[in-house]
Amino acid sequence: MKKTFEPIVFKDLDEWEEDLLRRYPDPDSIAEGKSTEAFRNYDSPERDSVREFYRLNHTYQTYDFVLNKRATFLAFDKKEMPIWEAYDFLNQLVDDSDPDTDLDQLQHLLQTAEAIRKDGHPDWMVLVGLLHDMGKVLCLFGEPQWAVVGDTFPVGCAHSDKIVYPEFFKQNPDSENPAYNTKYGVYSQNCGLRNVQMSWGHDEYVYHMVKDYVPESGLYMLRYHSFYAQHRENAYDHLLDDHDREMFKWVKLFNPYDLYSKNPNPPDWKALRPYYEDLVAKYLPPTLKF
Repeated sequence: MKKTFEPIVFKDLDEWEEDLLRRYPDPDSIAEGKSTEAFRNYDSPERDSVREFYRLNHTYQTYDFVLNKRATFLAFDKKEMPIWEAYDFLNQLVDDSDPDTDLDQLQHLLQTAEAIRKDGHPDWMVLVGLLHDMGKVLCLFGEPQWAVVGDTFPVGCAHSDKIVYPEFFKQNPDSENPAYNTKYGVYSQNCGLRNVQMSWGHDEYVYHMVKDYVPESGLYMLRYHSFYAQHRENAYDHLLDDHDREMFKWVKLFNPYDLYSKNPNPPDWKALRPYYEDLVAKYLPPTLKF
């Protein structure tokens, strides 16, 4: 059932939006134990598993592949379970695409959510911190990590050289297809991201899973938090419309919490659990469809 947000949620949003969006979090206040320059370092030391991950990802994430995965998984007919059961599974997963952490996924999600809560953001944004990688449960259905995690990018148009390891796109058949290898490909100038197919993975999956329960600003955070080529490099401005540009302020607000909250110290889940159980119950139904 589609959730109807109480007016107070959006009233609170209006009250703090103007002030907070004039500034983004100071990454150095979020990062613990290392400088911000040390994050997303794919070269020193180079991790063969990360490089191989992106070779596979960039080779096989084609336009047709994405359409097939959307048809397969966005029916949400695989399983229905409480969110906490999904997190039990995520505890078994370490993200091969991430050079910054070896912690399990729930610990990373809690670190992100707690950093957001510490800075006094509204509770729906704390929830986004807790949810943003939940789509990685796709691995539960036998999906390889290269089809679940990693940086996302548009398919159906030319690949930007601002994407990590762009040299691997030479092996992607779309790079030789004149329908897909031009600047706009199957799209048009400033068509809006709602009309753009992104590489398949956990961002798109979790967005569709909770799109009836989270404010639009939070949905942009979920859907595009791995779209580094845009929110860090502005590589796809030619596809964004004015609404996307406005909403990407929220993506940029969220991104430092996702990235710089990673540290080797696991959160105290026993102490935090009552707060997060109440938060989840406030916004989400007892079970979610996967």
